[in-house]
Amino acid sequence: MPEEEFKDISEEENEGTAENGEQIVSRAPLPRGEETIGIIEQRLGGNKMLVDCLDGKTRNCRVPGRLKRKLWLRPGDVVMVEPWELDKNKGDVILKYKPNQIEWLKKKGYLSKGKAEF
Repeated sequence: MPEEEFKDISEEENEGTAENGEQIVSRAPLPRGEETIGIIEQRLGGNKMLVDCLDGKTRNCRVPGRLKRKLWLRPGDVVMVEPWELDKNKGDVILKYKPNQIEWLKKKGYLSKGKAEF
């Protein structure tokens, strides 16, 4: 009987992980207010890049100093962009989505499947 108890405990611990050890995401952070989802087109040097946003605009975005060393970004990455208050053609990258979060966004319809090919 104690063996069955241990199996139940281990099953509860592994509930949020797949067989290969990858985390299963039931949710991803969604944009609020004026924030939007975008895909990095091109790095421009330093902490600046061109991001093709889902609202139809291509913005010149930067990574704020507090996130500069935490976010490692490449062309093709899916990010969340917060447009500037004064100039809507520029913005800040505030979040990089992980691959399992991207799959969740595609499944729920927030990210078009044809738009981002990974």
